[in-house]
Amino acid sequence: MSSAITLLDGGMGQELIRRSQAEKPQPLWSLQVMMDEPDLVADVHRDFCLAGAKVICLNTYSVTRQRLTMGNDMPSLAALLALARKLARAGIAASGKPGIDVIASLPPLTASYLTESPLTAAQMTAEYEELIRLNMDHVDGFIAETIPTIAEAQAALVAAQRAGVRIHLGFTVLDDDGTHLRSGESLADALTAVLPLDPQAVVINCSVPEAIDQGMPILAGQAPVFGAYANGFHSITALKPGGTVDVLTSREDLTPDNYAARALAWLDQGATILGGCCEVGPRHIETLATGIRARGHALIGLQ
Repeated sequence: MSSAITLLDGGMGQELIRRSQAEKPQPLWSLQVMMDEPDLVADVHRDFCLAGAKVICLNTYSVTRQRLTMGNDMPSLAALLALARKLARAGIAASGKPGIDVIASLPPLTASYLTESPLTAAQMTAEYEELIRLNMDHVDGFIAETIPTIAEAQAALVAAQRAGVRIHLGFTVLDDDGTHLRSGESLADALTAVLPLDPQAVVINCSVPEAIDQGMPILAGQAPVFGAYANGFHSITALKPGGTVDVLTSREDLTPDNYAARALAWLDQGATILGGCCEVGPRHIETLATGIRARGHALIGLQ
């Protein structure tokens, strides 16, 4: 039976690392590239659109008040968000592709994969609400992505309710056990905790495909709308809080064909939101788009 599938883009950061002439990455490297080499960011957005993505995510994964303290003389939060939106729109325009939605990232506020936040629930909610309100009149949707704990997921969803919007929610799970979040909390318990807060959809993201394979039946059993987008790292163990992903190694086996085959298996389990995370580039998305269409499904923007 054919259905409409939302196809997200892939990983911005790793594409920028491959394309930029800048020196070794630092914690706010992706933002510095956005200021120093803005055309690169627009070009990556363009290439994902040309590959078939129907949703482009802003290059704002590092734009949080906590993370900006790691840099010097950075523009304001609002200015960085505005620049990211400008470059996303430029990339879409350059692709000439119609019907592309723009989604804003609501990232982990302090660091990726951090299982104990230094922020209180009230602080997390306030920061997410600020990010939503700064973007809500300028984007088509939001995704709280790579969320490692139930508490941070709840904070993002409460912030969304206060701002009067619904958001997509992306959990990241353990590399060796996709039935549990990075925090050790079970994915099933996480869904029980967040579904009453009315997420627009729930996905697993920035996790190895094998872990997503384990978590997908849980999503299929509990979440009305669900999906996944994996990373292409061997493991995230070497990454420390405040570090950069250049310390991680990419998988040579996760070719565009292999990635598409895995994502299409998630589609077979009922997933209607697919895409890619770190190390998943335009060629992966192009191959996945071809596979989705070959099965008779339509590609659409945000659900």
